[in-house]
Amino acid sequence: MKIGNLHLEIPTIFAPLAGITNLPMRLLAKEAGCGLVCSEMISSNGLVYGDAKTRLMLESCPRETPLSVQLFGYDPEILADAAAQVQASGAAIVDINFGCSVKKILKSGSGSALMRDPQRAQAILKAVRAAIDIPLTIKMRTGWDPSGQQAFELAQIAQDRGVQAVAIHPRIVKQGFSGHSDWSIIRQIKQLVSIPVIGNGDIITAHDASRMMTETDCNAVMIGRSAIGNPFIFTQIRDMLNGSPIKDPSDSERIALMLRYVEDCVHYLGETKASFILRSRLTWFAKGMRNASHFRNTIRHICSGAHAKELILAYQHSIKDPCAEARIK
Repeated sequence: MKIGNLHLEIPTIFAPLAGITNLPMRLLAKEAGCGLVCSEMISSNGLVYGDAKTRLMLESCPRETPLSVQLFGYDPEILADAAAQVQASGAAIVDINFGCSVKKILKSGSGSALMRDPQRAQAILKAVRAAIDIPLTIKMRTGWDPSGQQAFELAQIAQDRGVQAVAIHPRIVKQGFSGHSDWSIIRQIKQLVSIPVIGNGDIITAHDASRMMTETDCNAVMIGRSAIGNPFIFTQIRDMLNGSPIKDPSDSERIALMLRYVEDCVHYLGETKASFILRSRLTWFAKGMRNASHFRNTIRHICSGAHAKELILAYQHSIKDPCAEARIK
């Protein structure tokens, strides 16, 4: 798959997820074989007005190349300025968010609110396209009603304004993540535009990814929630596309993944911040494993990277020995 002049060897994308797809999480996805990783949703206002925390969200490293950075905002000039900063940071793609349905974002006129304002959408894409040389993409929803007309219109606007790929999560705004996504919308957009179309929504397994590509003819699949704590889904999709057998990860592989995640969190986020987020996020990796609920209780007071590793290795011992009780101090 190609997005502008960028070639993706594997047509899989790790979706931008606010508060989740930071650098350590993206590195795991990339290591697992994901074709393209995306940043968290980043405020264009925060970048332009010099917010230090927002600027830190642009941090990257060569191990995750190529990186797509997603921006949200309402003002065309501010978004264009922010996009130029993203390009200067070394990102491979700028993505504009037209799909966020969080109330705070909608009230600002950003995210899915822009799907009801095609003139502003055009102005934003025109300004951003003029400000950068790297590929420009968008991510959107079905719109505010199930017909998909707003998505069809925005896809056409995007193509006309030089956008080089569109990602579509075919749920209406009011659904949030509830109910089911309507994959027929993906297929209709694919038939409408000539630029690459990326399908997103309800991909739980590698077989779902294959089915979406077959049913919709989309060029790539974007996976979000199903990859949280389970980047192995990207390995499984890669193997399926290559005609290789699909294997479920072993407990040892999952433990090794947790240990690498701890190392990257400490390295890139610092000991204090890493310790705080590991208390909740390590549970994502243990989902479905033996004694997972007890492990969740033991990591609530992680105080350092070394402490986290100690608890993970103790957990590994508890699941290796079927007679052992998971008493992790």
